[in-house]
Amino acid sequence: MSTDLGQNKGYIQAISSGKALPSMAQFLRICDYFEMTPLQFFDSEAANPQLLHRAMEGMRTLSEDDLIMLIGFINRLQQGE
Repeated sequence: MSTDLGQNKGYIQAISSGKALPSMAQFLRICDYFEMTPLQFFDSEAANPQLLHRAMEGMRTLSEDDLIMLIGFINRLQQGE
């Protein structure tokens, strides 16, 4: 991951161990790497932030009728829990 972000091999190790902090620009690149927004990155309640992001991207293209149908489907799934 470090080299994918254009950094040396120990870059992510240094961040994860608390020895370094990424710049804001690099933090945004890390979020892009994981295909998530900064809000999703810090959302401790989100179980699958990458999947939620992909779902949101797909929902943005749906019609109002399709969104209403999707909400109904989600409600039905939640009742089965």
